[in-house]
Formats: sequence, structure tokens, C-alpha cells
Amino acid sequence: QVQLVESGGGLVQPGGSLRLSCAASGSIFRFYDMGWYRQAPGKERELVGAITSGQITNYADSVKGRFTISRDNAKNTVYLQMNSLKPEDTAVYYCNAALNMATYWGQGTQVTVSS
Repeated sequence: QVQLVESGGGLVQPGGSLRLSCAASGSIFRFYDMGWYRQAPGKERELVGAITSGQITNYADSVKGRFTISRDNAKNTVYLQMNSLKPEDTAVYYCNAALNMATYWGQGTQVTVSS
């Protein structure tokens, strides 16, 4: 069982930056593949970025070049650095952990991009 707690969301102006953090419980964090997803009102949840246990990353086309996912296994934490934010990035952002057939979700953190 893994518990995930996201933080770092908030209100930011277009063009601004935010860094989301996701702290995980447990002693085998380093084996989990981690991901950030988002869900905007009226839309399906979508993958934003992911990082495997081997540090391989991939991103949605809509955020490539603007967002960076990283992990610190010593701190059991995964990050999402978001730069050049746009109003269409507004959503609830969720952290995900996956290992074998098990998957876990955090409670989500709201990101609002608005002037």
C-alpha cells in the first residue's frame, strides 16, 4: 500500500511557473513508476508526464518543452516543474504510482492559470 500526498498547486498568471510535489509513503518508492495526470472540468483524466523507476520520462505533447518531471528517491518524492503555464493547463493534478498490477492515486491538487 502506498499513500500519495500532492502539494504545490495554486493560482498563477499565464506565463508563470509552479512546482508540484508528491510525497509517497513506504520503503520501495524507488521501484515504482510515477506519473502526473490532470483532469479539467468536463474532460477525462489525461497523462501529463511519467517517470519510470529507471528515470525514463515521457510527456504529453501539449506540455513538452514546458513541463519537467523528476524524482528524488531519497525523499520518496516526485516533482512536476511547470513553466510557461497557459489557461488550458488549469485542472486538478493527480499523482500516480504503479508497480506490477497495483496502482495508487493521490487526492489531487488544483492548478488554476488565470489573469
